[in-house]
Amino acid sequence: IIVRTAAGETMTIDGLGAWPRAADPEWFRRNHGGRIPPGVHRSVVPGAPGSWLAALSQFGTMSFAEVVAPAIRLARDGFVVGALFNRIVSELKSEFARWPQNAALFLPGGRVPEVGSVFRLTELANTLELLVRAERSKGGNREVGIAAARDAFYRGEIAQAIDRFYRAEGGWLSTEDLAAHRTRIEPAVRIDGGGGTLHTCGAWCQGPMLGQVLGLLDSFGLDGMAHNDVAYVHAIVEALKLSFADREHYFGDPDFVSVPLDTLLSPTYLRTRARLIDPERAVPAMPAPGDIEGVKPYRSDAMPKAGVHAPNLDTSFICTVDRHGNMFAATPSDGCFAGPMVPGTGLCPSSRGAQSWTDPAHASVLAPGKRPRLTPSPAFAERDGRVIAFGSPGDDLQPQAMLQVLLNMWRFGMTPQAAVEAPRFASTSFPRTFEPHEYWPGKMVAEGRIAGDVRAGLVSRGHLLEVWENWDWRAGCVCLVERDGTSGLLRGAADPRRPSGAVGN
Repeated sequence: IIVRTAAGETMTIDGLGAWPRAADPEWFRRNHGGRIPPGVHRSVVPGAPGSWLAALSQFGTMSFAEVVAPAIRLARDGFVVGALFNRIVSELKSEFARWPQNAALFLPGGRVPEVGSVFRLTELANTLELLVRAERSKGGNREVGIAAARDAFYRGEIAQAIDRFYRAEGGWLSTEDLAAHRTRIEPAVRIDGGGGTLHTCGAWCQGPMLGQVLGLLDSFGLDGMAHNDVAYVHAIVEALKLSFADREHYFGDPDFVSVPLDTLLSPTYLRTRARLIDPERAVPAMPAPGDIEGVKPYRSDAMPKAGVHAPNLDTSFICTVDRHGNMFAATPSDGCFAGPMVPGTGLCPSSRGAQSWTDPAHASVLAPGKRPRLTPSPAFAERDGRVIAFGSPGDDLQPQAMLQVLLNMWRFGMTPQAAVEAPRFASTSFPRTFEPHEYWPGKMVAEGRIAGDVRAGLVSRGHLLEVWENWDWRAGCVCLVERDGTSGLLRGAADPRRPSGAVGN
């Protein structure tokens, strides 16, 4: 979550839980060859409830009961199954079927819910109502009531239910882990680039990458390049490779690893890195990380085997601005196909452990109390008195899609909706954040709407090009809201690549 107040203060809320105290990377190396398989041992402490409640308490005005009422109604009364919901469950049917409680909800009668049918989450509705009752038990004080709802989750009945289930399943998550969880509210990372300023989450996620790539392109220079011509696409892909290399070797939970973020985002460093971009030839793999005096990369030699990037369909995005000019953006993400649901709760504790490594030389090797390096990374961008809240689902594609939309607006003057709808491309020449961290050296993908002669030119420069369908959901789903600080005018955009919408009131 990232929040910007009307006064201009920008804060982030991590919404990210840590590995349980009993977590052991050696266990995965000993029992699973270093893989982190689906199941209870992939779970970290659920961070979402704490982050929503922290945002509501610190930045909101309403009670928990008020804001959660629509969610309870949709969970209990149901919502209509759409085409993407049906497709996700169909493609992951065998994953949902691994655990009887997951299958009972998502595969009733052994069948995928049909498009147009009504899907209900009765147990989840009961859990949310339990939190409402905890809030109301404390009377009318808003902050005290929200704190009571949080305690009901992390210290009360829900925590105890999670503990009982994980003990029975041989997992690590416990009441002690849940009670120790804290939500971090921190100033956003500020990065100047592209003639404007970005505000992102910290290096516990990939958020700062967006500013780094923008700075690399500033140093390299895009002048004279047309939108999505060969030179432009090539330059962006090569800059992305450099930034992904630094992410791979340096980014991790700052509580556990020393992330040289100031250097990684400094103009001097970015100018040095930008000189590595050959305007005529693609690097055939992920480059080496940048050299930083006095700092050794956490991972210098070991690389995963080549494989196919298979996107995870468990992420959404929302952003909003109120009448006062307060802005909010969040990228909720976690699915119910990588681990078992806790019976009777409607909950699947976070499987975000899949974004950790077991390699002891990696910056994001798992450890007790350590957060995985997260992919969700909402951001704000401001220039010429206008502020944009934006983000996207799409794991490692998020900063790539967001970068292109921002450049479409800032460099080519597109309206928000035109910027979101423009053809998109991406690199996959780096180890994927999700387990098993597949890596395809030199590969890039582009929507079919990228001109044929441009695609041919990219191949001639050495890119291993794969073509997506037009409007492919794998190209992300960037949504945004822009506020003009002078006129107060609001503009929104919704990406047609997935179900999304923009609403003004």
